[in-house]
Amino acid sequence: MNPYGPAMTRLIDEFEMLPGIGRKSAERLAHFILMCPPEKAVGLADAIRIVKTTVRPCSNCYNLTEGEICHICSDSRRDPKVVCVVEQPRDLISLESSGAFQGVYHVLQGRISPLEGVGPEQLTIDALLRRIRQTGIREVVMATNPTLEGDGTALFISNLLADEPVKITRLARGIPSGSVLEFANRDMLADALRGRQSF
Repeated sequence: MNPYGPAMTRLIDEFEMLPGIGRKSAERLAHFILMCPPEKAVGLADAIRIVKTTVRPCSNCYNLTEGEICHICSDSRRDPKVVCVVEQPRDLISLESSGAFQGVYHVLQGRISPLEGVGPEQLTIDALLRRIRQTGIREVVMATNPTLEGDGTALFISNLLADEPVKITRLARGIPSGSVLEFANRDMLADALRGRQSF
């Protein structure tokens, strides 16, 4: 039995479709919207509408932007010859927060996942290849997630670039700085041993 009317039920259902939001959280959010001042609710709705109508992929790297080119691609202080390949814009944001990378990015908009029906043609891999061939990129940093699909996507792209005059690197993996070996899991230790460097 549904205790809510059609309008409230629809709002709860819409909130429940968001990632990480279950039915109870969706109900709490719906009640918050119902009880907050009208200008807050309208402000939220307006912010969603504006994002959906103004934010689009950068025509160069597919990062999110409100213009034709994102702020990273248009930054003259960046090295346009070193491109870091990531799965999603949120991965780019995580790498940017480190302040350690001064090159540019290419967002694939996903990863190859046959079980989910995502093949190379659904990603921006062709655009990446064109960009490498047309702009003389000298290094491609593979920063896909360290998962089966992420590693498979990186390997697929690396194979496509095998005959190109470009250096292909992969993000290092292993033991985080400041951690203790005793608490590292088996996969972290294996990655650290395989990726060991000269001292």
